Amino acid sequence: MDSNAVADYLLNHPQFFEEHAEVLAQVRLSSALGARTLSLQERQMDVMREKFKVMELRLAELMRIGQENDQIAAKFQAWTCDLLVARNDVDLPHALTSGLQQHFNVPHVTLRLWGVTEDCAHAWFAAPVSEDSRLFADGMTVPFCGANNDFEATTWFEEAPDVQSVALIPLRAPDGGKAFGLLVLGSPDASRFTSDMATDFLDNIGKTASAALTSLLD
Repeated sequence: MDSNAVADYLLNHPQFFEEHAEVLAQVRLSSALGARTLSLQERQMDVMREKFKVMELRLAELMRIGQENDQIAAKFQAWTCDLLVARNDVDLPHALTSGLQQHFNVPHVTLRLWGVTEDCAHAWFAAPVSEDSRLFADGMTVPFCGANNDFEATTWFEEAPDVQSVALIPLRAPDGGKAFGLLVLGSPDASRFTSDMATDFLDNIGKTASAALTSLLD
């Protein structure tokens, strides 16, 4: 019998060690922690300790992720409240961008909207945008995260900051359709927004911002 046949036999006959208890007591195994030998029971305890250690590390990781998610949810709620208390439509874009900077510690945030009402046509957020940028925003199905490849959108910041990484979020009406704007987040830290980042949370920011800003559209 080869070792696989022996293993299969023992698995299919769990009563073997009950019938041959003296064999169980005589089985000696090498320890993973050193050169000494252990009884089968001691080896089983070592295996269980390792499993518990892995489970404890996994639990600690899950708790850390849960705490981070709670913090993000609290920041998102605070930002949403900023949008709700904006005094009027013209104040809304400023509340939106400054809120993202404050609550999420994003160094640079701005946006551009097109197709706005006549009352908003001369506001900073309605400044001219090239057709290429409009087509780019309209073609986005998810937010873009990555290095700043000299995007036109990074020239929309009030100053001329050193932006190494960006997040570009298209703004659309809640029922879909063409993009009516672009929300831009920038950082001098090249690792702040990277191409391998998950974009679910940024997508939620975009949907919330879009719903709030539709009141400015013509």
